[in-house]
Amino acid sequence: MSAPSAAAQVIVSIIPIVGIVMGSVIVFFFLMWDYKYKVFMIEKGFKREYTFNLTTFCLLSGLILFILGLCLVIFFLIKDGFSYGVLSGLIPFGVGMSLLMFVKISGKMKSGNE
Repeated sequence: MSAPSAAAQVIVSIIPIVGIVMGSVIVFFFLMWDYKYKVFMIEKGFKREYTFNLTTFCLLSGLILFILGLCLVIFFLIKDGFSYGVLSGLIPFGVGMSLLMFVKISGKMKSGNE
């Protein structure tokens, strides 16, 4: 097998950097425009109450990350056996598990306080 050319290695190493920079630019402009929108609405006298349900968000994102991590772990175990590739599935798996544990613990805390 021959090694990939230097140009191909440079292109492959630049792709994640460009993706992170572009994602950061999109998030920056979203936050900036959202802030300006909220300031404008407050100046005009329209203030909308925004409620954020942390438990529901953690449950949804925890389930998504748990299933994604589980699928990646199973895929890489079948493909390569136990190697560093499995780590790419263990990270979202662990984050998903921690979010699901948070939902479980916060539910017990709420029922204990009531």
